Amino acid sequence: MFAFDCHQQRFAVPFDYPVYFTKDLFHPQNPLFALAVDRYNEDRVHRMMVFIDSGVVQAMPHVPERIRAYIGARPANLRLEGSIQVVPGGEQSKNSWEYARQTIKAIADRRLCRQSFVVAVGGGSVLDAVGLAASLIHRGVRLIRVPTTVLAQNDAGVGVKNGINDRGVKNFMGTFAPPFAVLNDFQFLRTLSIEHWLGGVAEAFKVAIIKDRDFFYYLSRHATRLRARDEASMEETVKRCAILHLDHIRTTGDPFESGSARPLDFGHWSAHRLEALSDYDISHGQAVSIGMAMDCFYAFGLGLLSEKECDAIMDAFKESGLRIWSELLEQRTSTGDLEILKGIDDFQEHLGGELNVTLPDGIGKKVEIHQIDPVRVGEAISCLKRNSERIPRSLLQGASKKRSGILEERQEESFEPQ
Repeated sequence: MFAFDCHQQRFAVPFDYPVYFTKDLFHPQNPLFALAVDRYNEDRVHRMMVFIDSGVVQAMPHVPERIRAYIGARPANLRLEGSIQVVPGGEQSKNSWEYARQTIKAIADRRLCRQSFVVAVGGGSVLDAVGLAASLIHRGVRLIRVPTTVLAQNDAGVGVKNGINDRGVKNFMGTFAPPFAVLNDFQFLRTLSIEHWLGGVAEAFKVAIIKDRDFFYYLSRHATRLRARDEASMEETVKRCAILHLDHIRTTGDPFESGSARPLDFGHWSAHRLEALSDYDISHGQAVSIGMAMDCFYAFGLGLLSEKECDAIMDAFKESGLRIWSELLEQRTSTGDLEILKGIDDFQEHLGGELNVTLPDGIGKKVEIHQIDPVRVGEAISCLKRNSERIPRSLLQGASKKRSGILEERQEESFEPQ
């Protein structure tokens, strides 16, 4: 017989961080940045380093100087340590440890402490890599995120994850570390390429399809406006999507993803694999839209989505400018298996334990399934390929007004908020 003693340790640690929405964050008279830094009303000068995405500097060369001037004008509260660091933008910033290590070295050289600030200004990849570095130094330096892309403002920048790609796997290395604050400045979105403008729209559709039918209806009605870069439609999309993400993190009881269910990874098991297969030529947002499209047809094969619902989702994707097809979906291994299926193994390893794949159960609801049938995946890919060649109703040329009116009326009837 073996005897042992056990004292069960348990405690809870509350986390809170504000997510702000503004325009022209670093205007000399905009108080938001300074207020966010000093939200605990600490009586001291706040030391900080700033890391900025090279893509932001290229599109808006004046930003570094505006940040320096903003901080310099408030010497009683803010102090910039060293020069502003420019970090390579895009997926290359997180495709290895290189830039995370450089960030760590820069922070260490300036001897920042746990009460100091790291300010990350850029797209999701830069936020991920800089955030990982900040979370490791002294077991966590205060991080302020200033997301500059749609995807970063409504998804990657508002959550609690940091990470880099490694061993050919998306986000293989990472930490859960909530930011100190998130400051979304809509003015940054004006300089985005159309690809990055639309990247975050895919994430908006993601949460809408599995969580919010009314939001899906909004996105469907505003699809062409979003593609046409209508700022008011995009600002509403960013806010609603970000809040849905924040509510999910707050209410599920699993903010650090200790379990194996990942509802917000709908469409991602194949999306991450597509990114890797394309050597990251396919951006994350477009990979997610393709992955969701395939999963919707998989759900259709299981009877979870009707044909009308599938068509509505595909039409909304196309009308907003999102991709739903890539020839990489048909790529096969030397043994004849679909290459995309390797994403299932990677996804399950990332989850740890039981496979949980989120699928839509009608529009606005979700269901978890625990196995993926390779034959059904092949069927879903075939259905998706045929649909990808179909022109959405609203984009058809030469249709009569009467015919267009009937179709639009039917769509309104099918997806009017309940």
